[in-house]
Amino acid sequence: MQLAQTGLIGLSHYTLARRGFVMTGLMSGLTLATTRAEAQVIHTDTSGLDAGETKIPVSDGSLPAYYAKPAGAGPFPVVLVIEEIFGVHDYIKDVCRRLAKAGYLAVAPELYARLADLSKMSDVQQIIREVILKAPDAQLLSDLDSAASWAMAHGGAAGRLAVTGFCRGGRNTWLYAAHNPDLKAAVAWYGPVIGPTSDIQPATPTMLASQLKAPLLGLYGGQDGGIKVADVQAAAEAARAAGKSVDIVVFPDAPHGFHADYRPSYREADAADGWQRLLAFFRAHGV
Repeated sequence: MQLAQTGLIGLSHYTLARRGFVMTGLMSGLTLATTRAEAQVIHTDTSGLDAGETKIPVSDGSLPAYYAKPAGAGPFPVVLVIEEIFGVHDYIKDVCRRLAKAGYLAVAPELYARLADLSKMSDVQQIIREVILKAPDAQLLSDLDSAASWAMAHGGAAGRLAVTGFCRGGRNTWLYAAHNPDLKAAVAWYGPVIGPTSDIQPATPTMLASQLKAPLLGLYGGQDGGIKVADVQAAAEAARAAGKSVDIVVFPDAPHGFHADYRPSYREADAADGWQRLLAFFRAHGV
């Protein structure tokens, strides 16, 4: 499987590391399959927050997850945060804390924990081949439903649910927006809208665009080497033709992963602009 076929060509190649076991907790730091750019990494503190690791009950056991919310009883609007292909590491945890600082209960389940410990893997092709493409979409969507249920039982506000995701998580944001009728808003960061299908991953976002159940904002880079803007606009048009609400914002000079502050792809101005658009979009749709 080539990266170009998955919309992940914007990611780099790294050497192979020892494969880990199924995760019982979340990783510290960043995965081996990413490069560090410490000078630009954003660190959001936990002052005024309740944040940490938890377990999400799911159909066949439990998944490790990270949550962050404002201190106090709530209820707080809920945002499901969907990881990239690299797991729930420090960047994803920080995104949860940023959302909590904005008044949300954010929770990021480790959706690939059944298949591998992503913190022990460094080869992107191996991660895609042995983990990402072996994760059934139906299970992923069910796990996100479980995360939403967990959030509602731990200070979340009923009727105020949103989702956001990055890279592969952006793709899964599109899918979740076509799945959950209780969702109020979705924001997909450079999520592939086309790609290979299989028995366990039977549909692409483009194929499901007409079934969206919530307004969706897509944030994309004009210099993304793996996701064509024309493909994204075609998915949006398919949704609009079915009466769905989709807004696409393209940052002309941004590459894939422009929000990922731990990677060289980070573009500070575009990331900040996209973040403000996310917050405004959630507020505009009652989250």
